Amino acid sequence: MSRPTYPPARRQDVVDVLHGREVPDPYRWLEDRDSAETRDWLAAQDALFHAAVDGLPGRDRLRARLTELLGAGHVGTPVWRGGRLFQTRRDPAQEHAVLVTTDPDGTERVLVDPMALDDAGTTTLDGWQPDKEGRRVAYKISRGGDEESLLYVLDAATGAPVEGPIDRARYSSVAWLPGGEAYYYVRRLPPEDVPDGEDQYHRRVYLHRVGADPAEDAEIFGDGRDKTNYYGASVSRDGRWLTISASQGTAPRNDLWIADLAASSPDKPALRAVQEGVDAETGLYVGRDGRAYVFTDRDAPRSRLCVTDPSDPAPQTWRDLIPQDPEAVLTDFAILDDLDRPVLLAAWTRHAIGEITVHDLASGERVGTVPTPGLGSVGGFSERPEGGHEAWFSYTDNVTPARVLRYDARTGETATWAAPPGTVDVPRIETKQVAFTSRDGTTVRMLVMARPGADGPRPAVLYGYGGFNVPLTPGYSASVLAWVEAGGVYAIANLRGGSEEGEEWHRAGMREHKQNVFDDCHAAAVALVAGGWTTPDRLAVSGGSNGGLLVGAVLTQRPELYRAVVCSAPLLDMVRYEKFGLGRTWNDEYGTADDPGELEWLLSYSPYHHVREGVAYPAVLFTVFDEDTRVDPLHGRKMCAALQHATASDAPVLLRNEEQVGHAARSVSRSVDLMTDTLSFMAAQTGLDLG
Repeated sequence: MSRPTYPPARRQDVVDVLHGREVPDPYRWLEDRDSAETRDWLAAQDALFHAAVDGLPGRDRLRARLTELLGAGHVGTPVWRGGRLFQTRRDPAQEHAVLVTTDPDGTERVLVDPMALDDAGTTTLDGWQPDKEGRRVAYKISRGGDEESLLYVLDAATGAPVEGPIDRARYSSVAWLPGGEAYYYVRRLPPEDVPDGEDQYHRRVYLHRVGADPAEDAEIFGDGRDKTNYYGASVSRDGRWLTISASQGTAPRNDLWIADLAASSPDKPALRAVQEGVDAETGLYVGRDGRAYVFTDRDAPRSRLCVTDPSDPAPQTWRDLIPQDPEAVLTDFAILDDLDRPVLLAAWTRHAIGEITVHDLASGERVGTVPTPGLGSVGGFSERPEGGHEAWFSYTDNVTPARVLRYDARTGETATWAAPPGTVDVPRIETKQVAFTSRDGTTVRMLVMARPGADGPRPAVLYGYGGFNVPLTPGYSASVLAWVEAGGVYAIANLRGGSEEGEEWHRAGMREHKQNVFDDCHAAAVALVAGGWTTPDRLAVSGGSNGGLLVGAVLTQRPELYRAVVCSAPLLDMVRYEKFGLGRTWNDEYGTADDPGELEWLLSYSPYHHVREGVAYPAVLFTVFDEDTRVDPLHGRKMCAALQHATASDAPVLLRNEEQVGHAARSVSRSVDLMTDTLSFMAAQTGLDLG
């Protein structure tokens, strides 16, 4: 392939001097997406992208196969309230999952259908929470990918609207008081009440009474605290205990307060600290037995579950119920108390694989296990709020679409409670967990998927994330299955920065240790080659968001290791990332350019600042989303221009810019379009025959 003719992009002589250090930024002008110059450049990039990708072989077959694989649909774990069942479901022909309810008599109705609200498919359901009696449901929607979350309330029995919208409710929890007439929620201050450029911050916790003017809501918490704080609120089933959590941005620690609403007014709760100024994450749940269950990584980086008295929940009163495991990470729990011997289910991940144990509720003694269908992931635990002997949880693995399993503590049996609504012919694949050694001697693991019996080097994709305590666990993926079915290898690496091995694993890949994540990825690539799975000229690396930063760094640090790169919704200018989107909430993960020492961390790997002229870079496809309010697409624009200018390779550097979609949820057809473009690009570069 001859070198593409790239759209011209002028280089500016822009140099910032930060703490005495000169930092050039030749494509500063591409930060302004609304300028005529940027729009013209984007239009030219779009034409180049389509000219390079639309005619690639096998795309029609790939698109059809991806659609088939996504035809399994979706079914969510149930939420029970007052005899009524709530869950999400997506039938094979639907673009989005819908919220449904099932009445006590078995009648099922759709409560919220994003496509009924917007037949263009750009409206998404962000979250929902029924009241304690199951009579009303609060739900949040966003439009055009902005993730702004408008909050509404509807009547569960009729589906009729009750109130809304309340705007500025992004990332808000909803905590109903008994009776369904009031709830706590989180809302940002109005833009006119905060400094310019800070309208995505300054959250407060409010008490809202249904039907009242939100402008009159009682402000409960948040005034005078850090502008980047996120808050969560919850109310115990009996309505007595309110808990409020606060974390500064995405920092892996939180402060926690509790109030006895029987002793103070709901609009002026007397909050007392459970944990404040401590470097740990802690949550508190008051059970039906009146005990406070404390889920924490305090003095336990793999997490533990403690019990205490909610009226005196100071840490010195905590008693371990489920102590920290030396190898597995505690992730969730459920209480089943309608038994002669009440039990607690504990969910774990052991080297990224899910498992469930059964414990005596009073003592924590382990008394059994809950069988799962295979080596997969479990999550979404639910139980009946009034008590019971049943628990529901989701299960998925690399060849199994997520389904809901039911565990009966009376019999010890586990069975499928709800399968996904569609049927799909899933290809046979073989999954191996491979351990390898990173640069500093640390053992890292990855799941490697391929067709059974295949041998020898093949086109391969290496996928990673490595940040924000996010684990990569086994799960059904249409893109992975389509790639492997076509004869490729797909590897998912559990890099440092995630939570696969607990909070210490996370912290080993953040702040000044961020280079460990990139070293782990390089080591994974080397291991795939050494293991005979692939060769550098047949290896692609892919990642999105923080994973986009990952692949941006590895392509600039070790370009010879990779033939192709897909870099989606990425962070790439790590000097200016805090100035855009939600960047300022991530400085505990990465560091801040406002600090001279932390600036050096950032500049040591910032992909945009490590592009060098005359280097033969691999083929790169940037995918950015115009309405992304988390990671501004300016990162992809600037890095694309820099690489197109600098590369000495004929391998294409392309930009796919998509409008009316954001960082997260999207319709099925748009997902298929994106997967078709990225997979066909990687296939063409690595030599995978899509048929």
